[in-house]
Amino acid sequence: MKIDKALEEQFEEIGDNHASSSADTPLREDAFELSDDEKMERIEQDVYHIMDTLGLDLTDDSLKGTPRRVAKMFVKEIFSGLHPERKPKASTFQNKYKYGEMLVEKNITVYSTCEHHLLPIVGRAHVAYISKGNVIGLSKMNRIVDYYAKRPQVQERMTMQIVQELQKALNTEDVACVVDAKHLCVNSRGIRDIESSTVTAEFGGKFKDPAVRREFLDYIKMDTEF
Repeated sequence: MKIDKALEEQFEEIGDNHASSSADTPLREDAFELSDDEKMERIEQDVYHIMDTLGLDLTDDSLKGTPRRVAKMFVKEIFSGLHPERKPKASTFQNKYKYGEMLVEKNITVYSTCEHHLLPIVGRAHVAYISKGNVIGLSKMNRIVDYYAKRPQVQERMTMQIVQELQKALNTEDVACVVDAKHLCVNSRGIRDIESSTVTAEFGGKFKDPAVRREFLDYIKMDTEF
């Protein structure tokens, strides 16, 4: 497929500026018609052609398994969050102990992939909510973060998706999320700034109140090393 120079420049500008086209992950209607095995077969062939085009010797013992490994990694691991069947079941429980303050789950590890260059995004997410009658298991918060991270992403979108999923599960707007992450498309290519990180935030309901937001941010800064 040939791309004219103006279109190529437009693509580069979108990628370098990390612009997103949608608050939802862009997926075709037929995204899940192929099975995982069928997807892996196709991706394996495509990765083989990429490596072959680059001039690599795919008969070498170190390289000949790479197309299959990459295909499996894409489908089963780093992009597994694309499939709605893999969404974690966000079981909630009645808040019988009447805990009325915010609950904060911080320093959740984030491993995602930039959708513009398919390079890693690595960082931490901090999530909080104030119960309106329901609570959610702590590990489910980590699993929700991991689910939305495991897809080609824009960090702003991922932050919003995490909040929206928890709002839906807990039946409350009072949810917040802050993500602080390094983008290897910035750190290892282009400007190659290895020190910078990107911070995004989404505040819902009571967290839009400056005092409540400050309380949440103060909790994030607390030293919890043991």
